[in-house]
Amino acid sequence: MADGGSPDCVTEHERILQEIESTDTACVGPTLRSIYDDQSNAHKRFMEKLDVRIKNHDREIEKMCNFHHQGFVDAITELLKVRADAEKLMGQVTDTNYRLQEAGREVTAQTEEVIRCRVQQRNMAVTVEKLQLCIPVLEMYSKLKEQLVCRRHYAALKTMEQLEKVYIPRVGQYRFCQIMAENLPRLRGEVKEISMSDLKDFLESIRKHSDKIGETAMRQQHRTFSGAITKQASGGRHPLNTHTHNDVTMEDDTGEEEEADEILTAQDLVDFSPVYRCLHIYTVLGDRETFESYYRKQRKKQARLVLQPQANMYETVEGYRRYFNQIVGFFVVEDHVLHATRGLVTRAFTDELWNMALSKIIAVLRTHSSYCDDPDLVLELKNLIVIFADTLQAYGFPVTRLFELLFEVRDQYNETLLKKWALVFRDIFELDNYSPIPVDTEEEYRLVVSRFPFHDVEIDQDFPKKLPMSQSVPQIYTQVKEFIYASLKFSESLHRSSTEIDDMLRKSTNLLLTRTLSCCLQNLIKKPHIGLTELVQIIINTTHLEQGCRYLEEFITNITVISPETVHTTRLYGLSTFKDARHAAEGEIYTKLNQKIDEFVQLADYEWSMAESDGRASGYLMDLINFLRSTFQVFTHLPGKVAQTACMSACKHLSTSLMQMLLDTELKQISMGAIQQFNLDVIQCELFASSEPVPGFQGDTLQLAFIDLRQLLDLFMVWDWSTYLADYGQPTSKYLRVNPVIALALLEKMKDSNKKNNIFSQFRKNDRDKQKLIETVVKQLRSLVNGMSS
Repeated sequence: MADGGSPDCVTEHERILQEIESTDTACVGPTLRSIYDDQSNAHKRFMEKLDVRIKNHDREIEKMCNFHHQGFVDAITELLKVRADAEKLMGQVTDTNYRLQEAGREVTAQTEEVIRCRVQQRNMAVTVEKLQLCIPVLEMYSKLKEQLVCRRHYAALKTMEQLEKVYIPRVGQYRFCQIMAENLPRLRGEVKEISMSDLKDFLESIRKHSDKIGETAMRQQHRTFSGAITKQASGGRHPLNTHTHNDVTMEDDTGEEEEADEILTAQDLVDFSPVYRCLHIYTVLGDRETFESYYRKQRKKQARLVLQPQANMYETVEGYRRYFNQIVGFFVVEDHVLHATRGLVTRAFTDELWNMALSKIIAVLRTHSSYCDDPDLVLELKNLIVIFADTLQAYGFPVTRLFELLFEVRDQYNETLLKKWALVFRDIFELDNYSPIPVDTEEEYRLVVSRFPFHDVEIDQDFPKKLPMSQSVPQIYTQVKEFIYASLKFSESLHRSSTEIDDMLRKSTNLLLTRTLSCCLQNLIKKPHIGLTELVQIIINTTHLEQGCRYLEEFITNITVISPETVHTTRLYGLSTFKDARHAAEGEIYTKLNQKIDEFVQLADYEWSMAESDGRASGYLMDLINFLRSTFQVFTHLPGKVAQTACMSACKHLSTSLMQMLLDTELKQISMGAIQQFNLDVIQCELFASSEPVPGFQGDTLQLAFIDLRQLLDLFMVWDWSTYLADYGQPTSKYLRVNPVIALALLEKMKDSNKKNNIFSQFRKNDRDKQKLIETVVKQLRSLVNGMSS
């Protein structure tokens, strides 16, 4: 089998067999696989080689067993000999052990007792040691419980922190410590809730006490305000000392309460400790931002509630005072919290609150002050605003916008003053008798002059005598001065210069003169019960009031010590006011005169179909002329031009009324006798005009008012139609003022009258000739009228 293979193959099989013998069984697989990868008969040859190797090993094993067999038999024989001795020795050892156990049983019991005592001693030592570690923990936990019961929450949190960081870690393996550790977060939560509850109680408390806090702060500022006014008045800055009153009455207590109020602060009235504790607690708990956010949010809500006014706040000063007290109290508390805590509120936060509050306050005051129509209440409101602004300014809040608001309140105050003085002026005018002031003695004269700067050039004249103006003049002048005093009250403590105060006084006085007094005068003049005599007196009164305006300017100058020659000084417009009133009164005189003339003319009762005149003027016209004479006598105290204008206006209106009477469309027929009667009335009018009822007319100026009537009547009375028609349109015409339309209308009424009254005129030659002449003149007049229209 060996001969059948090549030498190389035999060598390879030897190598594989050595590898199989020397390697692990798990690695035989690759070796065996290599056998099959070789030549086709390699497997068979390898198996033959393997059998040979196995047989060799078997022979070697057999040789070794044969070599050691005798030694093994000898060993077994020796072992059998020793067994008997071993059994004997075993019995001896067992007996000895028994006797030893019996002998050591008591020792063992004592030893076990000693061991047990030693274990107990060791356990006691360990227990004492552990208890020494646990006792501080239990003491701290007991202290924590006491602090929580006593509501010392901040100290309790510090104790919790020590327990958590120092004590519990030392004995953290015990169950009770684990329970403690588990309870600490719950206790912290309870502390947090309790402190938050205290904070809510504090917020509710300051909401209730803010009114008292603000009242105390404003009372202290009020004393400063009153002291400034007293100092200003005693200094003699302006002659208003006897008129200066502090209209704001702060409810000052007396005696000990007043002294106590002077030292009370926000901290005295409110316990701020809940805020401090809550702030510290949340800081320790690491939740300060949450606390700050909650506090600011709640204070914003309270600010909105504080800024919400009562619906009827504008009715009394107490409503405004409570409103201001609450706001001041709110911001005094915030200022205290700002300075007493570090970062709970910031200046930016308080400024934001103040800006929001300021806008709301201004809107509220602007709205509610507009409802107020009592100047005293508006003045008290102004003083409250000043104290309110000064109080908050003392705490560092900007109040410029509040002082700007006071300018609007000043306008409202002036409006209420104007309304009040309008009633005063109205009452003065209603009670005036519109008669010159009688003075019987020099003392009475001095009394009138002390109230109104009247200078009588005839002062040496014997008493009694009459001053030209009526009682309303000194009363109006005095009331204007009182208005200036009242207007000046608003300027106190506004931190304004004398120039600004002077400007405000002059502007408000101008409003009083140009609007209120002017309106009252205009309404007075338009009243139906005011007659011509009253109108004349009103003109005289306005003349004297106009002259008194310069003394009002001097009065304001003495108050403000600002010269009227200053560049920017406002002038009083009283001159124009009284001139306008005087012109309105003059116009009303003209109107009433014309109305009176119309009333007399309406009484005219001409018989337009009369054949001949009565030979005397109509009764209504004579009554009218007598009325005009007596009326114009009253005009002697008026300026000359006013009387002349009134007289000329009356004559022109009378002339126009008489002309309209002739041309009335309802008047269809006029006889020559009626023309003659009408001519007599016109002659009386001309005689009245020539009698110079009012001095100052030159020549026959007043008679020219009747020139149109005179030429028309002359034309009909003389029947000078040929001259009229021939000279028509010539500047030198005798009948230059006769309008052909008017002449035609009147001539047609005469023609119709002749036809009706002279039924048989056609049988009389003279009447037929006259009728033909009238018709001829009518045709010529119509041609003139048609020529004018074309």
